[in-house]
Amino acid sequence: MWIWENKNWHRFTYDRSVLTAAEKSWLKKTGEGIGAFKCVPDDDKDALKIELITDEATKTAEIEGQILNRNSVQSSLRKQMGLSVEQKNIPPAEYGIASMMTDLYESFDKPLNNETLFRWNKLLMNGRTNQVVAGAYRTGTEPMQIVAGNYYDRRVYYEAPPSDRVPEEMRRFIEWFNDSKEMNALERAGIAHLYFVLIHPFDDGNGRISRALAEKALSQSLGQPALTGLATTINADRKKYYAALEAVKSQNITQWMVYFAETVLSAQEHTLQKIDFVIEKTKLYDRVRDRLNERQDKAIKRMFQEGLSGFKGGLSADNYMKITGASPATATRDLADLVDKKALYKTGELRHTRYFLNLKTH
Repeated sequence: MWIWENKNWHRFTYDRSVLTAAEKSWLKKTGEGIGAFKCVPDDDKDALKIELITDEATKTAEIEGQILNRNSVQSSLRKQMGLSVEQKNIPPAEYGIASMMTDLYESFDKPLNNETLFRWNKLLMNGRTNQVVAGAYRTGTEPMQIVAGNYYDRRVYYEAPPSDRVPEEMRRFIEWFNDSKEMNALERAGIAHLYFVLIHPFDDGNGRISRALAEKALSQSLGQPALTGLATTINADRKKYYAALEAVKSQNITQWMVYFAETVLSAQEHTLQKIDFVIEKTKLYDRVRDRLNERQDKAIKRMFQEGLSGFKGGLSADNYMKITGASPATATRDLADLVDKKALYKTGELRHTRYFLNLKTH
């Protein structure tokens, strides 16, 4: 028996007390994030927004097995924000996801309706050549089943309501979403995500839209775009995400709500680290900008492009030579000079020496 076969199945229950600490942490970190973003130099604010939205766009697609070109997504976002763009021809899929994310954050405060959901779904299906119906709820007679496992050992772990029930289920969902703004942020976002996924109203794109709806709910609670980084965090452990969804067998969704709250807090922490990275990056560059030669400047910029994770295992002398075209002797001098200028710090010795951005005093 599937959950939607229960009478009033959408009246979920959960232990609110287990979410109290998470809600307090969410509010505290939200304040920290708003304060930190104000410290980001004005020239970097748009770039940071694009970076965060690009992360979400590419990772929410990756969760569903769709790999997008990151540069094309960024170019589309820049174009839609009225910024300069070098890439002229943006592939349909990248244009579609970027357009949906832009619409999500620009209209976060607007009530939800069928037209918005249809528009998002149509954008997500942009460029698709198969027979998926885009921009409308599913109408097929075949069961909407979510399957898992290998080709020779596949099993149905969820079956959504039949298509003839979808319009009424979605009417009820939209009404709930628009009438629930007074709920605590994490509770409302967690229910919105799960509730929509359980209905699974479209032929495809349901997971991506459910995560967008969670972001919309969080944004409405803040009164501004949340840019939480939810999909990035979910994608880092997809098995845990699908296990949490699969575990929902009844109207008691405490286990899901705990998982979702923990995921949002992890995502929030990741976003705070990204903001801090941009701030510290600017400080570092201001310290050394006029004291770098052309090779050093090129290498530092390349390291910045790697973001929070940096070069895996650190920058080696070989990496430096490949980036700059320097000889071994020149690379050794340049890297020693960057350490002296406190642009980099190093670990290890001889061939095990590695260099890292000195974003904070080491």
